[in-house]
Amino acid sequence: METLWFCLVALALVAYVVLDGFDLGAGIIHLGVARTDDERKQLLAAIGPYWDGNEVWLLAAGGTLFLAFPSLYSAAFSGFYLPLMIVLWLLMLRGIAIEFRGHIDSPVWKPLWDAVFSGASALLAIFFGAALGNVVRGVSLNANGEFFLPLWTNFGVRSEVGILDWYTISVGLLAYITLTQHGALWVAWKTQGPVQRRSRHVARVAWWIVAALTILTTALTLHIQPQVETNLRQYLWGSIFPIIAVAGLAGVWIFLRRAQDLRAFLCSCGYIAGMLASAALGLYPYVLPSSGDASLGLTIERTAAASYGLRVGLMWWIPGVLVAIGYFVFLYRHFGQERNISR
Repeated sequence: METLWFCLVALALVAYVVLDGFDLGAGIIHLGVARTDDERKQLLAAIGPYWDGNEVWLLAAGGTLFLAFPSLYSAAFSGFYLPLMIVLWLLMLRGIAIEFRGHIDSPVWKPLWDAVFSGASALLAIFFGAALGNVVRGVSLNANGEFFLPLWTNFGVRSEVGILDWYTISVGLLAYITLTQHGALWVAWKTQGPVQRRSRHVARVAWWIVAALTILTTALTLHIQPQVETNLRQYLWGSIFPIIAVAGLAGVWIFLRRAQDLRAFLCSCGYIAGMLASAALGLYPYVLPSSGDASLGLTIERTAAASYGLRVGLMWWIPGVLVAIGYFVFLYRHFGQERNISR
């Protein structure tokens, strides 16, 4: 039951990154590919029906984490207090920027909120990537399973670590450029004219950086977190996840060259899902490793709720997530009828 809930949490997080990732990426490229007010309206229209609904999966992941692994939830939300508050403010600023932009027709008002939208989107991508890096690397846990991380210490990856170091920054940069590519592919699919052409160019340039950073961060991950290599050797079936990631990245390049934007975007979804699934498999059964003594790491058995609670929670989780999936199917099919599909 603990393993099942571990998979459900991972699934909710993958859904969030894949879905909200494209509108975060659209925000990152907002000021670059859309240079006039009409072009920026076109870009915002490409994510307008979806962006707030996509964030439902972030709430679903947090709720699932709280239900299944309450000890991890309490430790993580206190230990990561500073970055979580920053992420909360960035999410609010991003939503406010989208909603407030059109309220006043002013040469100062619109550029201000455009900058806030783009900046908040970029910082969210970096912070989410750094958060993943912290989970993979591990944190300074004590015997009670508690920790509190400063923003940085000595930029090392052992013992008393901070939120930022050379490894978490590299993962943050990978997340930033990956979501830039992901958003550019979505915008290229949903728009026409100069915005579409610039978005394709951004995606082509980003692809090379994504490929290089993928190789680099994979090598760094295997170096600093031995659990990943151990699990990949033990669970040979799990090699399907890295294969999906590599195939997805290759597919992005192939379909970009053919100007098949939808297929390139779907391959980007596969790359992101494969990378995150590989990270989850590599950490299992840890949900939060220790950067010092490995025995202090938080595992699914150590942090899970009682078996009865997990069984009852599953009875409520299944219909709840089916309703959410049904809503998303309706949303994407309804608004997808007006999309532009480039072949």
